[in-house]
Formats: sequence, structure tokens, C-alpha cells
Amino acid sequence: MALDYFAPGVYVEEVDRGSRPIEGISMSVAGFIGFTEDVRGDAELFKPMMVTTWAQYLEYFGKEGSDGFTDFNAYLPFAVQGWFLNGGGRCWVTSIGTQLPGSEPPPAEQSGSKILTSSRKPSLHFSIKPASAEESALALPSADEPRLKVVIEESTPKPLPEDAPEDSEPPLNTGEFFNVVVRRGDEVLERYEHLTMNQQVETQVADYVVTALESSEFINVANISQSGQPLTRRPVSGVYEITPPPYVSNPDRFARDLQGQRDDRTGTQGIFEIDEVAMIACPDLMKVYQEGLMDLDQVHGVMEMMLSMCENSFPGPAYRMAVLDAPPVKPGKNLDANGLPGPVPAQQQKPQDVAAWLREFNRRSMFGAVYYPWIKVANPRNGGRPIYVPPSGHMMGIWCRTDESRGIYKAPANETPRGVLGLAYDTNMREQEMLNPMGINCIRNFANYNRGYKVWGARTLVEPDNVQWRYISVRRLISYIEKSIEIGTQWVVFEPNDRNLWGRVTRTVSNFLERLWRAGALAGASPAESFYVKCDGELNTHETMMLGRLYIEVGVSPVRPAEFVIFRISQWAPGQ
Repeated sequence: MALDYFAPGVYVEEVDRGSRPIEGISMSVAGFIGFTEDVRGDAELFKPMMVTTWAQYLEYFGKEGSDGFTDFNAYLPFAVQGWFLNGGGRCWVTSIGTQLPGSEPPPAEQSGSKILTSSRKPSLHFSIKPASAEESALALPSADEPRLKVVIEESTPKPLPEDAPEDSEPPLNTGEFFNVVVRRGDEVLERYEHLTMNQQVETQVADYVVTALESSEFINVANISQSGQPLTRRPVSGVYEITPPPYVSNPDRFARDLQGQRDDRTGTQGIFEIDEVAMIACPDLMKVYQEGLMDLDQVHGVMEMMLSMCENSFPGPAYRMAVLDAPPVKPGKNLDANGLPGPVPAQQQKPQDVAAWLREFNRRSMFGAVYYPWIKVANPRNGGRPIYVPPSGHMMGIWCRTDESRGIYKAPANETPRGVLGLAYDTNMREQEMLNPMGINCIRNFANYNRGYKVWGARTLVEPDNVQWRYISVRRLISYIEKSIEIGTQWVVFEPNDRNLWGRVTRTVSNFLERLWRAGALAGASPAESFYVKCDGELNTHETMMLGRLYIEVGVSPVRPAEFVIFRISQWAPGQ
């Protein structure tokens, strides 16, 4: 608004008096922590990487042409694939390694990258020389140092020497010749020209690639081509990243690597630095427990950290949830062949075992959820034969699917888990009567009703007597409302704190909540019965305004799932 007007005329001023609509945030982005087959491209070890499709996951965490799973049956690939199969969209993946801690690192010649011919047959294998590899199996790879790359270029035979007779004819260019350029980032380290796959080539025509690169300070090369002419065995032109030897964590250091640091955005803590991640799982926590790399107390320590970080989202409201997996353990009976305590196969975990585990863990939180039992899925690394895996990834995919198809207010239950071939244990109704009040959500087999497998639970890990936060859908809906209001009202900060602002804020929040009521997220026959927004002089006194504070009180009545459907049937005669 202009302060003064000096000349006669018409002045047009633009005044912002309306309320700004609040746009709901996405609560359907997941975070995964675990082992992967590889870490390549833009992905970095121990740091979260955004993945939007299974194909993109393979680009970052699978070897070229691979199925993306591991030879030691890491659970993370199954969880991420289950996430996408069940309707999950965008997620973040943190790789904590490509080998189990303490395992024997593969020989350097077995790492690296394989380059194919134009007919997709093996041609050359490049690997990093151990003496020059800054990224060894005994040290954490540097994220700041670009990986070595090999560039294959078109080339020609060697030109005729200067003292060649004038009537000499140059060698025939058969198309088999190529150059090899070794790069780190944009820096060219080495260049080899006029190469061929022909071992008997004359040196005045070209150089055999293996012989020429023996002098390289950075890479080794091996001829893995099959029989054929040099042209058919020639590697395809392109840029190829050389995979360094895998990082193998020391078992004593692994717990620290898994935990990570928030400041560096590494490990489990690092994924909490991704603001859009609203649900988190670490399925390979079960793998390291099964392999004896972490005991049950250490597993509980990681679970406790995940729940505590979900509960603490200062300065904004807490909005994340951790989906925990029940360890495959039989308390008091899990003795191995040497008489030492250890985990047992998941299919031997009975309902009383998981109940005993939760009592031993003894951690309650409205920001956590547990599903039982483990699920049976196909294992591509074993000819498609089944394997039992933790259900957290599949369950979070169902959360996302329900958000998209029905809304965040709908309990993610009574849904069919996709990609599931069976269950580690068929829980019956009496057994679920023991687990459900404890907050353990069962996956049930309803074959007798011809309904297949169903997720038959929707509870958080909150204390059983805290019924206000009993259901996953209620907790996530309130988090959705809180976070959406927080982000959608940033424009209010530093506005003049008067009754005009109070009215605008009230309208903004009321319009947002009314949209939720119309969508079915809030209970009540009218908006007045479903929510209220209060911002007046009773809340905002002169003293609070002097302190620069604006108070808005919001109350909502979320819909709750009909967990128990009770029909009361009696005989009835007309006229009685």
C-alpha cells in the first residue's frame, strides 16, 4: 500500500486478503536399510539413495544384468521388491554393504566390470589393481573420490611409419580396432590406442589389448571372450564404471556402521535426515542376528534407536513410523549344535515365542508396528524356490497402496499381500487373541474361507491401555494433519499478530480439515461435529502477543477402524 498520494489519478493496489490453502503432504515414502548386491552409479555406501522403481533399484544396487539379489540371501532386496509389488512408490535405500561383516573378501580379479560384445557375449573384464586401489576391502570407500571408468572408443590400425616407402598401402581397417581410455571423473589417467582382440596381430598394425594394458598403473584386464574372429569379440564402445573390491565391515565395527551418523547422513540415523521418509524398516537386522553377528541385546538397541528417532522430530511434529520385524528366536530353547544360544529358523517361531520376545524387548511406542509371522516368497537366486523373509517391506507397500486407493485414514488391513507364497506359521484365531492385544499384527491364512492371505491387524506398539493411539491409521492421520498444517502455514510467520491474521489462519486450517471430513477421514455428521479451530483473544492475550507468539487450538475426531464387527441376532416374531 502506498503511503502518500500526490497527483490526482486512479491507483490500483493488490491486496492479499484471502486464506492460503493447505496442501496435504505425502506420508507414503519409505526408507530401507540393509545389504545390497552392489553399490554403483550415483549410489554411495551407507548413504540413502532415492529409488522410484525396481529397475532403478537394479541400476544402483544390482550388478549389471543381475536380478539384484545376493548370494547370501540378504533380506533388503526382498523387502524393496515387496514394497513395489504391493503398491509402494518412491523410497530411499541405504546400503550397509555388499558382503556380510567378517566374510572373506573376493579376490581383486573377481571384482570389477565385465564388458560385452555387440552380440551380448563376454569380451573383456576390467578390475582395479590392488596396489593402486584406494578403495580396498579393508577400508571404507571414499565418497569424495570418483570411481575409475574405462572408455571404449572406435579406432583404426596404426598409421604407416614416416620412413615407410611411398607406395606402401596402409593396413586394412576391418572394424576390429578400438581405444581404451582410463578416467577418474573428468581426468584422463591413461590412454591406449590401436588395440585389438587378436593375440597374433602384427605390432606394426595394432596391439593386443591384454599386452598393451599390462603397463597400466590403475587397472587389470582379462580376455574373457569366446572363440571367434577379432571383430565379433570386440567390446562395445561406451563408458564403463569399474566396480572396486567390495567393502567388508569388521564385525566389531559393524554396529557403529549400521547406526551411522545424522550429520554425515550415513547408516540408520542418516535416513532420518530425509524429510519425506515417513516409514522406516531395517529387514537385514534379522540377517545379522541370524548369522550371529549381533546378539539380541544389540538388535534391541537398534530397534530402540529407530523408535526413539521416530518419536523425536524436533522442531516439527513427529510423523515417522518404524516397522519392526520379530526376531526368529525361541527364548530358552534356541541352542545350536555347540549348546550355545542362537536364532532358529523363522518357520519354527510360534506365537508364544514372538509374544515372549516382545515382553523381553519391553518397548512401547505409538510410532512403531510389528507384523507376524515371516512370509514365504520366491528366491531368484535359488531357482525360484521359496525363502522365508521378514514381512516389513511388503507391509509398508500395503500402507502405501491403501493411502493411494482409499486414503491415509483407512487402516492398512484386510488386504492381500502380493508376492507372498505362504506363511512361516498359520496363526489361528485363538492364537491371535493372545497377540492382538499386545500390538502384534498377524498375517493370516484364510484358505477355509477362500480368501487367501490377509493382513489381519492394524495396531501400533503403544501401551495396550492407551486406546487413543491404538491404531496405525489414527496415528498416521494425525501425523498427516500436523505435518501438513506445519508446512502449509509457514506464511503466517512474522505477519502482524492481530484479529485479521487470526481469522485468516482459522479459515485456512478449517478449509483443510473440511476437505478431510468430506473425504471421510473425520467422524461426524457435519464439520462442526468433526473438528474445531480456535484462534481468538482468549488464547492470544496481550502478554503472549508481546512474546511474539500466536496460539491456534485445533481438535479433530478421526475415524477409527471397525476392528470388531458384532452382529446381535435373535429370534423375532412379528407383533411381539
